[in-house]
Amino acid sequence: VEVEDHPLPLPEHAEDGPLQRVVGELELGPVGVPHHRAFPRRRVVRLDDALHRRDATGVGEFDAIERIRRLLPDPPPGETWSGDDAAVVADGILLAIDTVAEGTHFTADTPLDDVGWKAVVANVSDIAAMGGRPTYLLASVAGPPGTDLDALAKGMADAAAAHGCFLVGGDLANAATVVVTVAITGTVDGDPVLRSGARPGDDLYVTGPLGHAAASQWTERPQARVDEGERARQAGATAMIDVSDGLIADLNHIADASNVGYVLDDVIPTAPGATIEQALHGGEDYELVYAGPPGLPGIRIGRCTADPTQRQDAQGWEHRFS
Repeated sequence: VEVEDHPLPLPEHAEDGPLQRVVGELELGPVGVPHHRAFPRRRVVRLDDALHRRDATGVGEFDAIERIRRLLPDPPPGETWSGDDAAVVADGILLAIDTVAEGTHFTADTPLDDVGWKAVVANVSDIAAMGGRPTYLLASVAGPPGTDLDALAKGMADAAAAHGCFLVGGDLANAATVVVTVAITGTVDGDPVLRSGARPGDDLYVTGPLGHAAASQWTERPQARVDEGERARQAGATAMIDVSDGLIADLNHIADASNVGYVLDDVIPTAPGATIEQALHGGEDYELVYAGPPGLPGIRIGRCTADPTQRQDAQGWEHRFS
């Protein structure tokens, strides 16, 4: 673990920082970086341009991701990069990364062991959504002096142990609030389940009742559905995603990737104390929703249709960048 004792503040403008002034301009140009694999096309990706172009209006998380994806090189045959819960790279290795931030995903009085747990589970759930199993984790933690790093690390280690993977290292830095980023690797014994495989006529399933998080019915320690995801893949699931943004929002991701629509049954499994709106649009339940032929394990909630416009409007959480 590396500890950065003197982090460099990065204000948007130099003149905004204390005792800072503009002394000149630095012009950046593209730099070629050798890589063991030759990409079919090279280009410099400017995230500031992708996220903050002046002509953008109401840029949300999903639009931003799609715009960034168009700037990236195409993956080689047999690999899947941006666009699924995890990337699939050489030899079927799964890669994912996720961040939880104070003020967005948790409050300042949330126990940090629970924060650490949640940061790991969010990533494990992404591996589960591919039908895979998690292997190793790296964590980057930023926070103010006095942050209880022992509690945070214990929560992460406990979650890793509970889901059969290992926290193997990371990085520490100072920041005004606590931000935890976890990167994860995983493996899949066979073909991973992508979002893009659903077919008209496929049934839709979910691994459990929804709305826990939106109704505050849990103790900040959700469980990732690793075993259930593996069973769904082995039983023939054609598309899968975890319910992190909300059932409707995540079904729409499958519909977009697979070019299908969907209709839902009249009864959706709803957690005790939650409303149907919380079940449909509340996020961070980390249940899995997947498509496939009749008879798959899980709770049937609807079916896929051939009309891509046949869907519901999402009302779940989406990060905004303008």
